[in-house]
Amino acid sequence: MDKNKNGLHAPSAIKLPIFQDEPCCNAVKNDVTGATPRLDQPFITGTIPTKAGNVPQVQPVLTRRDRWGSVKARLGIDRMNYKVDPGLYALGNPDTSSPVLVTANYKMSFDRLRGGLPGLNAWILVLDTKGINVWCAAGKGTFGTEELIRRIAASGLQNIVSHRNLILPQLGAPGIAAHSVKKFSGFRVNYGPIRAEDLPAYLAAGMKATAAMRIMTFPLKDRAVLIPIEFVEAMKAFLIIAPVFLFLGGIAGSGSFGANAASHGLFAVTALLSAVIGGTVLNPLLLPYLPGRAFSVKGFFLGFVIAFFLLYLRGSNMQLWSGRAEAAAWFLIIPAVSGYLAMNFTGCSTYTSLSGVKREMHWALPVQIAAGAAGIVVWFASRLIAGE
Repeated sequence: MDKNKNGLHAPSAIKLPIFQDEPCCNAVKNDVTGATPRLDQPFITGTIPTKAGNVPQVQPVLTRRDRWGSVKARLGIDRMNYKVDPGLYALGNPDTSSPVLVTANYKMSFDRLRGGLPGLNAWILVLDTKGINVWCAAGKGTFGTEELIRRIAASGLQNIVSHRNLILPQLGAPGIAAHSVKKFSGFRVNYGPIRAEDLPAYLAAGMKATAAMRIMTFPLKDRAVLIPIEFVEAMKAFLIIAPVFLFLGGIAGSGSFGANAASHGLFAVTALLSAVIGGTVLNPLLLPYLPGRAFSVKGFFLGFVIAFFLLYLRGSNMQLWSGRAEAAAWFLIIPAVSGYLAMNFTGCSTYTSLSGVKREMHWALPVQIAAGAAGIVVWFASRLIAGE
């Protein structure tokens, strides 16, 4: 993928994978298991009769229930079960000449597609990606050639439309061998624009995308919307670890348990929470402006800034060994935590590649583990020194 100042050229620039085991497609083509989606799904409004049977009908207007479901998925609540039945759906009132749009069965992807096509009549072919969005599913192989061929056959699509064109999301290109789809199904793969809201213009132009439709940007609003799930997941670990630090901060030192916990234990909890916020909130918000290319380096930088700010406010006595050790500990722990959480964001961004992530993990994880472990030892040692 070629980078530019606005982001990345999306995967149309990636060489499509060769379908290695083509003979199996004959078996895939004849597998019609689970051909029809259930009609009791809440977004189904009726059915459309076709030569292949009745097809569930959906409308482009998203309900409050749809939006609330997206909010819960953003927060990580039952996210892996947030999916729709794979199969063929009718958007509006399509006929034999209406376009066929392909997407994943992650419900947010499905909703983003149908919600971005007001007034358009189309067929939506949903692949079984195990509830994973298009881009990630293409990398994992579930938004792939075999599944696409299987769904074309299972839906009886060749009997429903008079043309032989499919419009796939451009970000699904790495998982699809277009020549194999054509060979075993008779349908030609066309890659539409990156964003669903550009589809009406793309179709109106005779399935031709402008240069702007082919470029994947990653603006502030797109980065911000990814914060909740990363923050919630990190907080699950924080809520387990924080009481441990609060307790350890209280059992060592010259004062009483309560006084020590209120001072040193509470500061430790605040420092850990600040590291979590740095890695999961500040990192995506400030991503383009942080130094370094590796996400772990960006997180380390944030961690050092946070540690400096917190220790400045704390006003630790640097004349004492306990104060120096405490400062050194948090200069190790906070960047390690922030760097690790920032590195998790590589799976959400448009900036990274699989090979780059592997290289980064090879050196960054050992550094983060070593810094975090050393910081914990030094911090507890500082509490023991203070008690002498």
